[in-house]
Amino acid sequence: MKIFRILKSSISDAFKSVFRNFSLSFASVTCTTITLILVSLAIIFSANINSFTTNLEKNLTIVAFLDRDATEEDANILLEAIKSVDNINKDEIVYQDKEEVKVAMQEESEDFNAIMSTWTAEDNHLQSLFILKVNDVKHIGKTASEIAKMSKIDVVKYGEGMVDQLVMVFDFVKKASIIMVVALILVTAFLISNTIKLTIISRKTEIEIMRLIGTSNLVIKLPFLFEGFVLGIIGSIIPVLLTIYGYIIIYDKLGGYLFLKVIAMINPKYFIFYVALILLGIGSVVGIIGSYRAVRKYLKI
Repeated sequence: MKIFRILKSSISDAFKSVFRNFSLSFASVTCTTITLILVSLAIIFSANINSFTTNLEKNLTIVAFLDRDATEEDANILLEAIKSVDNINKDEIVYQDKEEVKVAMQEESEDFNAIMSTWTAEDNHLQSLFILKVNDVKHIGKTASEIAKMSKIDVVKYGEGMVDQLVMVFDFVKKASIIMVVALILVTAFLISNTIKLTIISRKTEIEIMRLIGTSNLVIKLPFLFEGFVLGIIGSIIPVLLTIYGYIIIYDKLGGYLFLKVIAMINPKYFIFYVALILLGIGSVVGIIGSYRAVRKYLKI
């Protein structure tokens, strides 16, 4: 069929053009390789930071201390009131009465255990409390203020100041990493587009002859699109290999942690292959898009 002959011819011409214009192709592949390595690093860094911040955000809690004279009935009423707060994770509300708080403190410290083991029920002046988690950590301060206004709540703690600053830093890091990845992808598209542009200029006479003999626009365009695809794929090979083997080696060497076991790295089992597929996708798609932009702008057909 005609369409298959056109595709076969276009693919053949694309590979021929890659080798015919070797210096331009090599420059494009080299730039694409370097850029995709940076994209890979940005994606891995961003994913690990996002994973760390997400896990940390999940563990941020609000501790609401009840008045010392609060009864179990008061606690039950408060529980229902807390459940009505929109931002509270209703499945992870933990209530500890005075005795449970005492036991927890005894288990936490030998010194506390030595002191509290002699206490009677009347000696226990600790406060019952609720341990709460929120659905959206960005509004943790507002949620804590809302709970603090409830009757029989003495004080609410959630790491004021430090938590708010952490939330701001996490939000900035997430946005910055996304901007970095997008910027690098645009740079890759620009490089490939310019390479295809130079190829088109160098083949200007050939293209004019093809036009004069009545060659269709599609037949003229397709080889350039396939050329961009090929350049993108070739430029992706080294970043993909470096990403797969590099991440696995670093993960094993560091024991799965970054910065003195502060940040747990994402297990490479599936993650690293997803990143490799993303790099291949970026290389091929950006190659085609870069070629299309060059063809549309400089062929004027």
